[in-house]
Amino acid sequence: MAADPLPHGLPDTLAGWLTHLEAAHPSEIDMGLARTQAVRARLGLHFEVPLIVVAGTNGKGSTCALLESILLAAGYRVGLYAKPHLVHFTERCRIGGESVNEAVLVPHFEAVEAARAACGVSLTYFEFTTLAIARTLALAPLDVVILEVGLGGRLDAVNVFDADVSIVTNVALDHTDYLGPDRESIGFEKAGIARAGRVLVVAEPEPPDSLMRHADAVGAPVWLAGRDFHHSGDRQQWSWSGPGRRWHALAYPALRGANQLLNASGALAALQALASRLPLTAQAVRLGLARVSLPGRFQQLPGQPALVLDVGHNVQAVSVLARNLDQMGFFPRTWAVLGMMADKDISGCLRAMLPVVDAWVVCDLPTPRAARSSDLAGRVARAWQQDQDVQRAAGRVDAQRPEPLVLQAADPAAALALALERADAADRIVVFGSFYTVGGVLAAGLPRLAAAHAPAASGLATPGSA
Repeated sequence: MAADPLPHGLPDTLAGWLTHLEAAHPSEIDMGLARTQAVRARLGLHFEVPLIVVAGTNGKGSTCALLESILLAAGYRVGLYAKPHLVHFTERCRIGGESVNEAVLVPHFEAVEAARAACGVSLTYFEFTTLAIARTLALAPLDVVILEVGLGGRLDAVNVFDADVSIVTNVALDHTDYLGPDRESIGFEKAGIARAGRVLVVAEPEPPDSLMRHADAVGAPVWLAGRDFHHSGDRQQWSWSGPGRRWHALAYPALRGANQLLNASGALAALQALASRLPLTAQAVRLGLARVSLPGRFQQLPGQPALVLDVGHNVQAVSVLARNLDQMGFFPRTWAVLGMMADKDISGCLRAMLPVVDAWVVCDLPTPRAARSSDLAGRVARAWQQDQDVQRAAGRVDAQRPEPLVLQAADPAAALALALERADAADRIVVFGSFYTVGGVLAAGLPRLAAAHAPAASGLATPGSA
């Protein structure tokens, strides 16, 4: 992979490169693979080791983390491309379970820029950084590489690489402006990562027909959850069975949330598809499940009040979050810190969370795509009023709840501080809605909460008292 000559006057730090790339292409998203494919070919970029590609609406990050953890426990040298990052860009490129140093990435940014210039094409931020990280991983001494798809699958930059096994975690409504208005349209886009003769793991038991049809059309054998592989369990342990293998008496994944067993089951199916090249022991599987960690996925932090961080930002993910919160146990009040992108189904997410949230602190986010806090505050009030209308129409007077307190803050850190100022020690604070929201409260490190006062005997302050 010899590099082309690099033009003068370009950045020499990672921060400089990222700033440069933010202004280098006219649009943030530019669907299509031709430009990325041309630069990849110019770089001579390919992987000599087994490659796993993971797509899906939700659960991609958790599935990648599970794959990485199990393979590391087995003693393999693992490279992972994950996205987006919460705080530092280097979180996107992991080798041996650790984020790479900034200085490691810079030469690969330079190589991609030289190849891009030689091809005479423009690359988006995502396309450029995907190639730079892929080159980092391709040239590292690794045994296996895992690539997480960003948007869709068929036209995502990751899809210029041919996976040895692919995973689609699930299909739900998100990014509908780019992927289509329904599950059938989105399922077709996700299925674009399938390759002839190579297993496509579908971790959702009832995928869209379009996904299955496309896999059949390209000749990709499908391993479908509930048909080709299965999981079952009780309160203490669970088991997995699939083509040619059974795993018994497994501990539940260290990642919290009811949905993580589905992600773990899909990960085990993908690893079984590669068993001839990457054999695993039962001990490695158990250790990997026990050691896995991933910030911002129903992440519970100790302190008073209790703190939950979750990057859920579409209706399916937020509905899972609400269900997980409901199963946590009793808390006198739940405070939500919320920042979201304006192009998301904000109303649908609010409807999912209204039953488990008593007070809201909504905030601005540092991107033009974000909804303003004033808009979010109005959305919360309207969602609550609509819910009350539904309850009254159904005659469920007892189900009606008092109007929630809604406060506004300039950013996620300020929103968390405001929630902590108002909350009692026995309460719970949940931060959700975007990677920017969770990343904003993690920017200064893991929060350690200590309530300013003891639990109050009275209820919440009345709306408008802030």
